[in-house]
Amino acid sequence: MRVKHSWVFALVLSGCQLTQPTDSGEAVSPGTNNPTPSKQTELTAQPAKPVAKPQPVVTPQSQEDVWQRIAMQLEMPIPDHKLVDYYRTWYLKHPNHLKTVSKRAEPFLYLITEKIEQRDLPLELALLPIVESSFDAFAYSHGSAAGLWQFVPATGKQQGLEQNFWYDGRRDVPASTDAALDYLTYLNKRFDGEWTHAIAAYNSGGGRVSRAIRKNNNLGKPTDFFSLDLPKETSGYVPKLLALADIVANQEKYGLTIPPIANKPVVKLVDPKEQLDLAIAAQYAGISVKELQSLNPAYNQWATAPEGPHQLLLPTANIAKFNKAVSDNRGKGMKVVRYKVKSGDSVSVLAQKYNTTSSVIRTANNMTNNNIRVGQHLLIPTSTKDDKAYALSASNRLAKTQSKNRGQYKLTHTVSSGDSLWSIAKENKVSHQSLAKWNGMGPRDTLRVGQKLVIWKNSSDGAIIRTVFYNVRSGDTISGIASKFKVKSNDIVKWNGLNKQKYLKPGQKLKLYVDVTKVSV
Repeated sequence: MRVKHSWVFALVLSGCQLTQPTDSGEAVSPGTNNPTPSKQTELTAQPAKPVAKPQPVVTPQSQEDVWQRIAMQLEMPIPDHKLVDYYRTWYLKHPNHLKTVSKRAEPFLYLITEKIEQRDLPLELALLPIVESSFDAFAYSHGSAAGLWQFVPATGKQQGLEQNFWYDGRRDVPASTDAALDYLTYLNKRFDGEWTHAIAAYNSGGGRVSRAIRKNNNLGKPTDFFSLDLPKETSGYVPKLLALADIVANQEKYGLTIPPIANKPVVKLVDPKEQLDLAIAAQYAGISVKELQSLNPAYNQWATAPEGPHQLLLPTANIAKFNKAVSDNRGKGMKVVRYKVKSGDSVSVLAQKYNTTSSVIRTANNMTNNNIRVGQHLLIPTSTKDDKAYALSASNRLAKTQSKNRGQYKLTHTVSSGDSLWSIAKENKVSHQSLAKWNGMGPRDTLRVGQKLVIWKNSSDGAIIRTVFYNVRSGDTISGIASKFKVKSNDIVKWNGLNKQKYLKPGQKLKLYVDVTKVSV
């Protein structure tokens, strides 16, 4: 049972002689027939004994710290097991990790805790985003899982989380929390109320856990979680959660202090009922674009989704200001440019240029297809600020990932038809897992034609690689330059994005990665 707190109060009353006032206001004992003043008993007023005030009932919900609110309701037994010990020790030796987690969880933990309590589910589930994503709402694993609850695309769609150019519901904190709790509730019923099995299935799939249980049943072995033959990651998944629960419930015992989080709503979901440029929405709310994006990581681009959802998580203190601004500026939350179609334009090219989609352009212009003509005017919704202003957009997060130094020199590969992560990795003699990581992808993610990938290489066999910028001279050819610097022609093409360029131009600057042990530069 969940921990409950109650207080029982006993009130001890001491008996005393009752008195009644006479018409003259004198106090007489009951049953006395109008006594004379000389026979009246002189009564001395006794000070009233103070009655103890009832102490407030201590409940999880009355705590000042959400972590303590959770701690008071943790109910899963903590087994004496080496894996639980291992993860407990790790967390205790890395206290800064939980400090970082608490900072990230600050806007969301109260909201998540409320949702779990409303469903009467174990509060251990509020700690699952620590195990899954370290409470990083932008987390993206190499298994293509995204968000606090790390839904893979297929499971996300199965749970009703929409994923498109504009919006990824796997990173929508309220929506993904509801989806995760729906899924965990289903798994708990599937495994007859055994939460350790359900939580393991959340990590590796219900089928895998069911097979492990059947296998042990057939062999006459126990079927508790710690007796099951599960993948290494899953075998550590539940012990990690239980170790966390033990630490959260016993911070003083372990000498660890998790930074407190106020046990009150700090954000609230609002729906402006129209598409908004995130820069305009931030202005309405009186916060920075980055803060707005950090609270609403589901929006990939510079605006909320054209067809919805439009809702935003906002600081509670800013909601009245936001709602008034929306009301006063209804219909002005997006910038639209009037564009005159030029030769060579297409709807898809214009969509890419203005960081929008063909569908949005068609809708804005009541078009039933992509046919446009030179001289035609189009209305194109676009951002009010430069792309850099939307610091946490999908493109800016990708650029940050790709710019992180992973080797001695960096190549850029433009995806062509037929390319795959595996074929590109093989051609460049790197692992496809590394190639995916360098580009913020999962190894099984699909590529699109024209996509830019970075490839990091290290020198080998004593090579010393230096970046050289070469100014093309009259008469130069790619093969001639390659021969001069002892590099491959194909590499020069890749390094400089020359796939569609037939000829070099005098004065053109090329970037080369040259082994200076083979050539003098």
